[in-house]
Parts: sequence; C-alpha cells; structure tokens
Amino acid sequence: MLPILEIQLDLFADYFQFYIQDEKADGNLGDKWTKEAVDMLLATNDGTIGIGTARNMDVPVSIKIFNAEPELLPNDLGTIDKINECDLKITSGKIVVAGCSEYFRDAKRLKLDNGIYRVRIYYGNLEKLSEDGLDGEDFYEIHLWPTVSEHETKIILNRLASH
Repeated sequence: MLPILEIQLDLFADYFQFYIQDEKADGNLGDKWTKEAVDMLLATNDGTIGIGTARNMDVPVSIKIFNAEPELLPNDLGTIDKINECDLKITSGKIVVAGCSEYFRDAKRLKLDNGIYRVRIYYGNLEKLSEDGLDGEDFYEIHLWPTVSEHETKIILNRLASH
C-alpha cells in the first residue's frame, strides 16, 4: 500500500527527542518521560507524542500518511531496532512535527482530518553512532493512519531490550 502523503525532514532532536502533536495540544511531556518511556523511546500525552532518539543532533525523519493500516516494514537487513505503536487524537485538522526546542510557529505542519490516528514508529540503526555520539546512521520512520477506536500503546519490536 502506498502512502497518500510522504515527507522527509531533518529535525533537531534536542534533549534526544522530537514531537508529533495536534496543533492545539499543550505539548507538555515533562512528567511523561518516565523510566519506562525513556526505555521505550516514546512518551505520550493528550494530542502529543514524544519520540526519543539515539542522539541530540539533527536526525532524519520520514513521515508517511496512509488511508488504512499498512504492512509492517520488512527488516531483512536488521536495520530496524525498535517498533512502537500508539494513538494520536487530532482535533485541529493539523499535526505539528517539531524538534523539542524548535520554535513552534516555524515547525512543519501537515493537514489531517480530525479523529484518532494509529501511529507506528520505526527506530533504525540506533547503535550505529560515531564515538562522540554526534553523527550516526540512525533513522526514524513514522506511519500514521486513521482508526475508529483507541488502542493501547504497544511495543512490536525491541531488539535492544537486552542492552
């Protein structure tokens, strides 16, 4: 299944995170970054998702919007280290994709119909970083599609659990 929209961004992952949120959401995840959330590289709050990263530098982010749930990406090369899923409720007709400390008004916006979206986050090459942690081959791919009901946050893959 092909996405109906696809964008590629380089986001400044200050504090090792970036956000996807409803334009009208508060966006505050301060108390949501629990130990479990940090381990998952995922924090959520009403209308906001915080995605943890392997480095606090610019990271490549791909966002793909689908009409229905897409197939899982193949992991034949073993480049995908983690896959998480969660929900995002849209009430403003737009999502904002931004680095943690990015100026909100300048952040990338995408139009989406209001409703509940399932969000699948792929985290790849998390351990392929330079010695100083400033450069790397890490990547983050996010798939969103509308759903009719809310679901629990879940871990689909965690190859780094034993580290």
